[in-house]
Amino acid sequence: MKAFFLDRDGVINESHNVNRADDLVLLPGVPEAVRTLNELGYEAFVVTNQGGVGLGFLRKRDLDKIHRHMSRQIEEGGGKLREIKACIHKPRQGCDCRKPKPGMLLELIERYDIDRSASFMVGDRDVDIGAGHAAGVKTIFIGEKKPAGIIKPDFMFMSLHEAVTQLQERGILH
Repeated sequence: MKAFFLDRDGVINESHNVNRADDLVLLPGVPEAVRTLNELGYEAFVVTNQGGVGLGFLRKRDLDKIHRHMSRQIEEGGGKLREIKACIHKPRQGCDCRKPKPGMLLELIERYDIDRSASFMVGDRDVDIGAGHAAGVKTIFIGEKKPAGIIKPDFMFMSLHEAVTQLQERGILH
């Protein structure tokens, strides 16, 4: 199986604090991009750091509502997310799942027998790129500026939609 691992804030939705389902606003073209990935045989997973739960700013059940709302919005556009994984630990708790550690990706890779060489991590921060490299998948940075970290992404685009469109046109996604 080949996969796209998607960070949430800044890749799927606008990058502001999302504390309620109504706060979540998908970025333009996201449902269509996920649909295209699905049509090309890629499973789409969300891997997101959500330390606000561990810090007490957000309840786990509210995070689950947000993610159900996000999934429904993507499904309304024809795309499907296979699974959403969130690290809800405090930022400095030292867990193995908080990006840039690759724990969430490695768990999904093992559970779904994902082919690392055919898979991608998409993120808008250096921790996303670091997690992708540590998990052994290709990386795509979303944003105007290069990530702050020393690890360079394999590809850079302005949006998930642009990434999927350009990589498909280049014959990299098939």
